[in-house]
Amino acid sequence: FWPGTCINNTSVMMFKKGSFEVGGTIHPVAIKYDPRFGDAFWNSTKYSLMTYGFNVLTSWAIVCNVWYLPPMVKEEEEDAVDFANRVKAVIAARGGMSVLPWDGGLKRKKVKESFKEEQQKKYCQMV
Repeated sequence: FWPGTCINNTSVMMFKKGSFEVGGTIHPVAIKYDPRFGDAFWNSTKYSLMTYGFNVLTSWAIVCNVWYLPPMVKEEEEDAVDFANRVKAVIAARGGMSVLPWDGGLKRKKVKESFKEEQQKKYCQMV
């Protein structure tokens, strides 16, 4: 299964918690693309699917680093969200990426006012 994703090779976004609720062992994999020969990311606001497909097919190569990380199991005190966040943090650390607390839906949807207010409160506490 694929519960999470990264954005532009810089950050790991929120994982879907359902995959972490069923129990069992998670085998995390960190994948990071090397953009030197070709860009594997599709910016749908900038390129059409046809243009993106053409760019990928005509790029010199699509190169990526893949790290198979040690298996992880949910700890007794963890809920599904905490477990997902722990796995996400391990993947992000290995790939040299930052951790984001939101999912990819934000690029197409308006941010909820409650989320903006929460972030503003956190910022005010830092200042």
